[in-house]
Amino acid sequence: MPPAPASICLLRLSALGDVTHVVPLVRTLQAAWPETPLSWIIGKAEQRLLEGLPGVEFIEYDKKSGFAGMRALRRRLNARAGGKFDVLLQMQVAARANLLSAVVPARTRVGYDRARSRDGHGLFVNQRIPARHGMHVLDAIGSFCEPLGLRQEQVRWDLPVPADARDWARAQWETDDVRTLMISPCSSHVLRNWHAERYAAVADHAIERGWRVVLCGGRSELERQTTDAIVQSMRGSALDLVGRDTLKQLPALLERADLLMTPDSGPMHIANAMGTKVLGLHAASNPARSGPYSDRRYCVDRYDDAARRYRGKPAAELRWGAKIEQPGVMDLVTVDDAIAAFERFVSDTAG
Repeated sequence: MPPAPASICLLRLSALGDVTHVVPLVRTLQAAWPETPLSWIIGKAEQRLLEGLPGVEFIEYDKKSGFAGMRALRRRLNARAGGKFDVLLQMQVAARANLLSAVVPARTRVGYDRARSRDGHGLFVNQRIPARHGMHVLDAIGSFCEPLGLRQEQVRWDLPVPADARDWARAQWETDDVRTLMISPCSSHVLRNWHAERYAAVADHAIERGWRVVLCGGRSELERQTTDAIVQSMRGSALDLVGRDTLKQLPALLERADLLMTPDSGPMHIANAMGTKVLGLHAASNPARSGPYSDRRYCVDRYDDAARRYRGKPAAELRWGAKIEQPGVMDLVTVDDAIAAFERFVSDTAG
C-alpha cells in the first residue's frame, strides 16, 4: 500500500450523473486510506444528491457566482486548518472548473491525460492520469487514484439514501406483483431527448403487457411540458410523479422501478447505481462511454447510425466521447427499437 496522503481534495462540480461516477472513487480512496480526510468541491444540486456520504466534507460552489465565488472559495480554503491539501484530483476540464482549481492550494495536482484535456487544463495540473482510449466515464474517473499508487478494482456506490426517502418512495404505489416501467423523459441536453409520442407508445405497450408505468423528473418547464404531452398521447394511464420528488428521494424512487427508460441523463446513472436496469436511448452519445455502467444490454444504440448520417463516418472513426447533438438525431431511435429492448428485459427476467 502506498503511503497515505495527509489530505485529498476532489473537484467535480457537475452534473448529477458524473458525480455519481465519482462515488466509487471515493470508496476506493476510503478503503485504502480510511484516516485520510476527503474534501469535495461540488455544485449545489449535486451536493444535495450526495449529502450524507460518509467521511466526505462537501464544499459547495455556486457555478453562477463567477469570479466572486472563486475568491470566496479561496478565502475559505486559505482559512482551513492544515494549510494546503496534499492532493487535488481535478476531474473536470471545462474552463470554469480549471480556473476554480487555481484557488485550491495543493502540492500534487492530478488531471486528465493530454488527449482528454481542453481549455488549458494542463496549466492547472502537475500529474496526469494514464492515457487510455475507449474507457467509460466512470473508469476514467476511477483512474484518478492511479497516480497515487492505487487501482480502482471494485465499483461500489452505496449512495446515501435516508430512510424517510425510501418511506416516501414506498408510499407512491402499492407493493404488489405488478412490474414497474419508470420513464424519466428529459436530459439536461435537449438534443438528447426523445419524442413524447414515442415514449407514449412504449408506455402503452408496457401496460398491455401488464406493467405499471410511472413518470418521474424535475420541476423544469420542459419536463412538465414533455410529461403532459406523454400523458395526452397515451391510451392507458400512468402515475405522474414529475416534479414531486426531491434529489434525496429520487434514488429511492428509481430503486423501486424494475426498468427505467430514459435518454443519456443523470437519472440513468443514479438508477444504475441503485441497481435498477436501464433502457437507455442513445443516438447523440455513445453508450459505451456514457451509458449505464453496470449493464447496457437493454440500451438502444443508434450512435453509429448517427455518426454515419451526421459526421459522414462510422463511430469507430470519431474521437472517443464525441457528441452528435444535432437536431433530429434522436429520430434515429424508433419505437420498435425501444419495444425490442423492453422485450429483451422481459425475456431475460421471466419467471
